[in-house]
Amino acid sequence: MNMSMLKALSFLVVFVISSFPATSFAAEEVSSIARGGKLYDKWFAVIGAPKPENTHPAWPASNSKKKGDATHRCKACHGWDLMGKDGAYASGSYKTGIEGLKNMADGSNDKVITAMKDSTHGFGGKMSDQDFTDLANFVTRGQFDIDAVIDRASKQARGDSAKGERYYNTVCAGCHAKSGKEPEDMKPLGALANKNPWEIIQKIQNGQPDEAMPAMRAFDLQVSVDILTYLQTLPRE
Repeated sequence: MNMSMLKALSFLVVFVISSFPATSFAAEEVSSIARGGKLYDKWFAVIGAPKPENTHPAWPASNSKKKGDATHRCKACHGWDLMGKDGAYASGSYKTGIEGLKNMADGSNDKVITAMKDSTHGFGGKMSDQDFTDLANFVTRGQFDIDAVIDRASKQARGDSAKGERYYNTVCAGCHAKSGKEPEDMKPLGALANKNPWEIIQKIQNGQPDEAMPAMRAFDLQVSVDILTYLQTLPRE
């Protein structure tokens, strides 16, 4: 390769790099967001803390259907769709009347962490600094337009089932079987995906607390949507 070709190649490399926004080279934080999603789901299972036995002091008295450790999960108040009283938990056994977290998207981690440690939430001293950072990253950096990928009225995912089948059979079937009926101690994935797709999209994205389930968040969101779409075709019983 002669000098003129080397100069041309160097110019091309500089041009391509300078064409990317600075955020493309930000420190990797996707794994933190995914772990934060698991903490949002069931923080005490993720960090190996004792399961809370009491009902959370801030749990509204108007909801007598849930008690004990279920009331200590972030998702119990703010919902799998992070929309709280304005989302899927506007009704049902997890109805609390509590606000969602959509207003925290692209917001301040410090603000989220301060809220988690306040007298209402009471998580101060229960998690490490990294735990708080991961959970805050999930809230501020991990949100997406969930209504764009799941039709709220029908609960149907807006994906490509054929692509989802290929992803599922390659990544997920080893543990869940092609039928989606494994492991035996859980309901079939077909039933879960159709009953609460907002929960399942989060678990596909972030993994299952205290389980060796891969998180798909590092891939394009559409991959998870396609998997969810395929899950909704699997047997429900």
